[in-house]
Order: sequence, then structure tokens, then C-alpha cells
Amino acid sequence: MTSSVSPNQSGALDHVAAVPVAPTGGSRRGAAVDDVTLDPSGFWGRRQRVNAEATLAHCLEWMERLGWIENFDRVARGETTLDRPGWQFSDSEVYKLLEAMAWEAGRAADPGPAAAFDALVARIGAAQDADGYLGTAFGHPGLPPRYSDMGMGHELYNMGHLLQAAVARVRTGHPTDPLVGIARRAADHICQEFGEGGRESICGHPEIEVALVEAGRALGERRYLEQARLFVERRGRGTLRVPPLRSAEYFQDDVPVRDAEVLRGHAVRALYLSAGAVDVAVETGDEALRDALTRQWERTVERRTYLTGGMGSRHQDEGFGDDWELPADRAYCETCAGVASIMLAWRLYLATGDVRYPDLIERTLFNVVATSPSEDGRAFFYANPLHQREPGGQPRDGVNTRAEGGVRAPWFEVSCCPTNLARTMASLGAYVAAADGEGAVLLQYAPGRVCMGGFVLEVVTDYPDHGMVRIQIVAAPHGEARLRLRVPAWALGATLRVGEGAPEAVAAGWVDVRRRFATGDEVVLDLPVAPRLSWPDPRIDALRGTVALERGPLVLCLESTDLPTDMELADVRVDAAAPLTDRAGGARAAGALALPAGSSAGDLPYHPASAPLSVSGLDLTFVPYHRWAERGPATMRVFVPLA
Repeated sequence: MTSSVSPNQSGALDHVAAVPVAPTGGSRRGAAVDDVTLDPSGFWGRRQRVNAEATLAHCLEWMERLGWIENFDRVARGETTLDRPGWQFSDSEVYKLLEAMAWEAGRAADPGPAAAFDALVARIGAAQDADGYLGTAFGHPGLPPRYSDMGMGHELYNMGHLLQAAVARVRTGHPTDPLVGIARRAADHICQEFGEGGRESICGHPEIEVALVEAGRALGERRYLEQARLFVERRGRGTLRVPPLRSAEYFQDDVPVRDAEVLRGHAVRALYLSAGAVDVAVETGDEALRDALTRQWERTVERRTYLTGGMGSRHQDEGFGDDWELPADRAYCETCAGVASIMLAWRLYLATGDVRYPDLIERTLFNVVATSPSEDGRAFFYANPLHQREPGGQPRDGVNTRAEGGVRAPWFEVSCCPTNLARTMASLGAYVAAADGEGAVLLQYAPGRVCMGGFVLEVVTDYPDHGMVRIQIVAAPHGEARLRLRVPAWALGATLRVGEGAPEAVAAGWVDVRRRFATGDEVVLDLPVAPRLSWPDPRIDALRGTVALERGPLVLCLESTDLPTDMELADVRVDAAAPLTDRAGGARAAGALALPAGSSAGDLPYHPASAPLSVSGLDLTFVPYHRWAERGPATMRVFVPLA
């Protein structure tokens, strides 16, 4: 196993495995990326392989093609910038790609990408200023001065992603890599500029907070942790200049973090900030701050989260709406918000051990993260609505100028999502299992091998297509040990069989198996994945009178692709009283059509009586939401009106 060092509370150094998050102290740690080997034929192993073989190179090619990497070369040469390609945050995409490459190299021990990684690091390092500042959109000839736009400039956000790439490199066994030196100089510069007695400001897009904490842990620098704490405490005091059509809430600069009641404003910003604040709370022992963040997470999940786990219901600011504001057709659910939600939930799990957090991670992984990339890993959804009214079309030049669209696009003008997916998929094994001082915890189910908590486990399953998870003991601790399994909240009727014993019913939550394990022992968890109806809370105005279908961890959807060519998706109704039929990966349901009311051209779309139904007994095919639009442009909906 590769390892690095991290500071403990006294400033000493402890060995830390190749994990994205490594809290100081505490009883729980996630699996290292090389502790978990996903079977490449399984749901997640297949996607991780595609990420390694296609997505990483795809991202690099696009950033070279558009000149985003050339920006570093131009700064290194000292040239005057007249027309810089890319948004001011395009540097961060290069850094997220480096992070993905670092995790992939640590996971697969593949030296293949090393030359590309080293060449990219060299180009970045050549653009770093003598005082450690690194950025290609400010502070150089032809560009605005450094830190002249703290609200929208993204300078600290960019350098935050640089630090996270360096953390990945340190923790996968390369503590003296040139990237680590570059990141250390950048972090030192940030502490000098924004520490006590320096600029009392914050970055409009949080990210630097979570990055500084993890860099402090990985590099043994307590002052990085202190700088993260300062940034968290400064937030919410009206520091940032608010641009037109925005508000302080957009930046989470309206209310101090510990005083807020719910996540609000720009969704990715809010989630990144909360993840960093949890890290700060854990490192400083600030239980009041952690409790406040827990309450905010709870209300956000209860009232501002979609069935898919997606977050963000407003397009105009990529933000959270009010409580219960969850329209299916206007759902934004940015892919990056899904990644950020996982980051936050993971930190809360490590801090508390609460099963609700890996439950939400599973929902978000299967229905947001798995939805965005195409099967070949070279096209992506940016936004993830739950209702598509018009089929989309492929951008002619491959670059989507809009976040919305009914087809996956190879690239975007704002292309934060592909690289965020890349780093998440490369480090995915870290979220599969954990150790908690008593043994191993299986958090997510995928075929492969898990080395955790003194166990070596072979997991045999074709989850989520089927719910049987067979766990074979390859090696186990001496003496009595505990294996903990997660039973998802939706898995009513789950059973557990240990060895040759009879299956026993188990409730949702944690189920523990304590015994003296021996090589060859087997534990079988059977999760019922039959299709089921999911009803929206009646306070969600936009969803009243509709119902959704789920199957195991998968949200299902109805696509126009599976309807007769003369049938409109808007006219389809589902019969919730009829039994559901299981089918491979999806479900069949009975439905009907609403006859359009008689009207003349130009009439308003309102009538004195509801539309009658016809063609009862219609056979409706529901497919996994993560597969929608794979067969071509289509209309789609998750919540279907009732017959």
C-alpha cells in the first residue's frame, strides 16, 4: 500500500494511506484507492476502466485544443495576454485532471501516464511566480491585477484544486514530486497574503478551504489548517462585492457558516464550503460547528434534494431553491454538485459513522455521477434534469455553450464536470469501504476485492441488476472480529445469511457480523431490488399528482424512445394501482393516455373539465435514469402523472 504523512494534533507525523480524506485522529478511515480492486466487468469497475482508458486522455486533448494549457506557457514566457482562452477558472480543470491522473496511477500502479503527468506539471511550474502565486488570468501583462475580483476571479479556487492534486500525489507515494513543491509554495503564498494581518477577504467560490485542510494533513503544516479556519470564519460577513443579478447568498457570504440553517445559494459553492468547514470542525474539535453543519445537511436533504440525490433547482444561479422547490423539468442538479455532495457526505460519515451519509452517496453515485458520462467516457451531461420536454441535438463543434441539453456533449465552455468526474472515478474505491477500529465496513456494493480492517474480502455480485451480495472471506484478523454491512434505507425485506445458517431478516441501517472468521467463510446479504413506487412529499408543489419508479438504488425514467412514434410523452399517465413487473435493470408498469381536450387554434391551454383517459392498459417501459439519452435524443421524465 502506498502511504504518505499527515499531521496529528500535536504536529507529529502519522502514516496515511492513499485516501482523498484523512482526518486527524478519529476511529474511521476510508479505504485507500489501492485497497479496493473493482472488477472491470462490474457496474463501477467498468466505468473506472473507461475513465482511465478514455476520459483522462479526452480531457487532456480538449484542454490542449482550446488553449487552456497554453495559458500556462504564455505566462511562463512573459508574453502579454490579449485574448486569453477559457474562463478565469480554466486553470482548475488542468489541476483536477492532474489529481485524477495521480489517483489513477496510485490505484492501478500504471506508469503509462507518467510522462504526460510530468510534462504537464513542468508547464504549470514554469508559470509560477517567485512568491508562489500561480494563475493565468490575473497578475501578468495584459491581465487584471492579482486579487482584484475576489468574488468572481476564482484565483484561490484554482489554487485549491492545485493543492488537492498535490495531496493525491503525496498520498500515492510521491512526496518529493515537483507538483508537491509547486503546491507548497502556492499554499505558503496564500497564508502570507490572507493570514492574520494580511488581506481579510475570501474567494467567491469556496474550494480553498477543503484543499488547505487536506494539504495541511498531508504535508504536516498546521498553518494551512489555520488558514482554512480563517477562511471559514470570514465567510458570511458581507465581504465580497456582489455583481448585478447576484446576491451575497450566491457566495454564502450572507450568514456566517455556523449560523446558517440550510445550504443555499450556488449549490457547488455551498457544498464545497460545507465540506471544508466539516474538515475544520474535525481538526479543531469544534463540535458546535460540526453540529451546525449536520443540521444544515439534514434540512437540505429533507427539503432541497431530488430523488436522484441531485442538488440545485435554479438555473439562473446554479443554486438551491427554497424549501420544497424541486421542479422536475427545471432541475439543474449540476454534475459537480453531485460530486460535491459526495464530498460533504463522506466527511460527515467519517466524523460520525452515521449510515445516512453512505446511503445518500449511493443514491448520488448511481443517479448523478453515473448519469453524466456517456458509455465511452467522451461526452457528458452538465445539468441533470428529471424531465426533458424536448429532445436535444449535438453541438456542431463539440462544445456546448449551455449547461442544459438533451444529449451529452464532448465539452463545454464551462467544463468543470468532466474533470470532476475523472477525479471522482479514479478515487472511487476510497468510498467503497472503511475501517472503524473494530473491523471492516462495506459501504458500497460492487464486485471486486477489498482489503480493509484486517480483512481481505472477495465481493461477488452483479448489483444493482440483482440484489444478492456474496462476501467471501479470503483472510481475516486473528480472534473475534466484526464485519459491518450497510442495508440501504430502501431495502425493506433484506436478509442476511452467515455461513451455512438460514437467512435472517435484517432492518435498514448497519448490520454487524461478529465471530471468529476463517478463510472460506461466506456472508450473503440479499437486498430486494424489485421495482417500487416513490411518492413525492405533498409540499413539493411541482410534483403533486405524480409518482416515480425506483429499482434498488436506481431511479427509473420513462423515455419517448420506448413509446410508439405517434405517442407524446406529455400525454402518458401511469396506473399506480396496477402491479409493477420487474425487467432487466428496469420495470414495466400499466398506463393510459390523456386525450387532448378539444380546442381551437389560439385557445388558452386551460379547460373547464379534466382530460379524459383512453387506451387504458398501456404497457410502459421504465429504464434506469442513468441510461437516458444513450439511444439518441429523447424526451424523458422521472415523475409521471397518475392515471
